[in-house]
Amino acid sequence: MITPLQPGDKIAIIATARLISYEDIAAAIDILQGWGLEVEVGPTVGAQYGVFAGDDALRLQDLQQALDRPDIKAIICARGGYGTTRILDQVDFSHFQKHPKWVVGFSDITSLLCHIHSLGIESVHGIMPLLFPKGTEEALDSLRRVLFGEELSYSAAPHAFNRTGIAEGQLIGGNLALLHNVSGTSSDFSTKGKILFLEDVDEYLYSIDRMMVHLDRAGKLQDLAGLIVGHFSDMKDNAIPFGKDAYEIIAEHSGKYHYPVCYGFPTGHEPDNLALVCGRKARLEVKENEVRLEYAQIS
Repeated sequence: MITPLQPGDKIAIIATARLISYEDIAAAIDILQGWGLEVEVGPTVGAQYGVFAGDDALRLQDLQQALDRPDIKAIICARGGYGTTRILDQVDFSHFQKHPKWVVGFSDITSLLCHIHSLGIESVHGIMPLLFPKGTEEALDSLRRVLFGEELSYSAAPHAFNRTGIAEGQLIGGNLALLHNVSGTSSDFSTKGKILFLEDVDEYLYSIDRMMVHLDRAGKLQDLAGLIVGHFSDMKDNAIPFGKDAYEIIAEHSGKYHYPVCYGFPTGHEPDNLALVCGRKARLEVKENEVRLEYAQIS
């Protein structure tokens, strides 16, 4: 069990993927300090190696130290982009497994969250410092509430594609491209009996279809307890249109199964990106007029 944060705790902001400047996260630091937290910024923030926040060795070192240091009570990844999978197999999680702490991020950080899930430890899919200034009040407060162990439940508007029902199981998921990317690696995970959530950004529609076909062929869709479909933002199409949007593609591939499904849930690359506890048992209720997601109090 991860210990909830307390005022005065020290947290680390690190960059495991794309480069980012200190100025990019200054507003987030102010917000986190306003929550009563002491913020330490890792050496990857401000570093550059091509498009990355420093070379693989620096990003690995920054993550490893943040995982191992007992005075760091939580790790928030500064941004996504690309690069986290390049270092995952070199990380030593042995100390972290004995003394787990919150790790927060989404998008490219999905790969790290999946790896943590494979170790049987919870993590947080939520808004990152780069996006704090654009985040809704609900998104930011949901992250604060999760980190400090406060109880949370979410509701979402109905959608025409929703399939009603009740699902209970561990919540797991994230960026579709990264879930596809970790398949067959040491960061892979079972979806059997779990509630899977998906989101993505800036992908071609045919690619969304290809990744959904792969998840289905790999057995990731058939034994789910439930499916949550979040934001699919800035989707692209070819000169000859694919013929379906992202939600229609997902509905096609999940339609052969009978678990509850909801669409338009506020998670992903939009300002309203609610914090989700990966690996925590949740209850998803999809009704004709409302969607509710609840999970147990962190503490």
